[in-house]
Amino acid sequence: MSDETAPRVGQTVVAPPPPGRRPRRGRWLVGVLVALAVLALGAWRGLVYLLSAPGTSAAPVEFEVRPGWGGKRVAAELESAGLVRSARAFEYYLRFKGLDTRVGEGLYDLAPAMSVAEVAEALVAGGRPRVVPIVVPEGWRAQDVVGRLAANGFGDLAELEALVADPGPELAPPYLPAGHGLEGYLFPAVYEVPVHSTAEEALDQMVERFMAEVRGRDGLLERLGELGLTVHQWVTLASMVQAEAADASEMPIIAGVFLNRLELGMLLQSDPTVAYGLGKPMPELSALAGDLQVDTPWNTYTRPGLPHGPIGNPGAEALDAVLDPQRYAEDGALYLYFLHGTDGGELVFRPNTNLPAHNRDVDRFLRAR
Repeated sequence: MSDETAPRVGQTVVAPPPPGRRPRRGRWLVGVLVALAVLALGAWRGLVYLLSAPGTSAAPVEFEVRPGWGGKRVAAELESAGLVRSARAFEYYLRFKGLDTRVGEGLYDLAPAMSVAEVAEALVAGGRPRVVPIVVPEGWRAQDVVGRLAANGFGDLAELEALVADPGPELAPPYLPAGHGLEGYLFPAVYEVPVHSTAEEALDQMVERFMAEVRGRDGLLERLGELGLTVHQWVTLASMVQAEAADASEMPIIAGVFLNRLELGMLLQSDPTVAYGLGKPMPELSALAGDLQVDTPWNTYTRPGLPHGPIGNPGAEALDAVLDPQRYAEDGALYLYFLHGTDGGELVFRPNTNLPAHNRDVDRFLRAR
């Protein structure tokens, strides 16, 4: 050993670590890194699991997002329905992706086999509304319509009746005269009404459908001007044609009879107007009981001209019949009368141009029964 390498007096000599052994600090650091890696891998696997599909079934499950639901409520309902593994994980996913305020209300067809990403994508795309089909047949009165709406939960009967009687500027069609209700303007059709609709929204669908009929008839106002009718009078007359006709083939002649009578100043003498004014269905109307002589604003036996307003809600065929009536018989005479009767058990429709011929048909097809 040379003098240069020899330890000096009082100097501490540190022996080098044995070959193959690392310092304790190094081992501790490696251990921490390994533990963190294991934890990260476990967290990643857990996250992947929570974001994966909760099942294997691809069968669609109808899921509804209701108005006012936020991401948290949607996540909770999805977990309850078995469509995500974890509500919290789904909620955090929405927030991370910036989608928590973009989930649309409505109905969705989801499946347990869908991942969180697929469910979120579907919800952001927007759902279809949950609807109830409401059928309004041609000729139904407003009271029938509101009864059906109330039975399906679109407002209570009193609320609906009040809206029909006094619709206000937001609901009333622009052609509705002051003081009149929506009778005649609840267009007959099949409506798909969203389940959460208010009474006003449900009625508005029907009024808007009527307005579409108005807009869809080119030259309507000019044609009504030729006939001497306002839109309200057109609807009123069409409601009478709808109530009187057994089928669409009769409507142009019936419209022609009423238009001819109006021009000549004759009473219209329509039984359905009397029944409406009395609040009776047609089968309960009784001439023998004196119903035809009971004066109301709708009685066309006691009052000249059109009744006070529509007596029901006419369909497209009745509206068109008024615009394109059949006013003349083959000999060029005006149609002024018609009746429905039976001949050997068969139903017959008999229009006539004069009273003697009409009376003969009354004897033959009505009184003979």
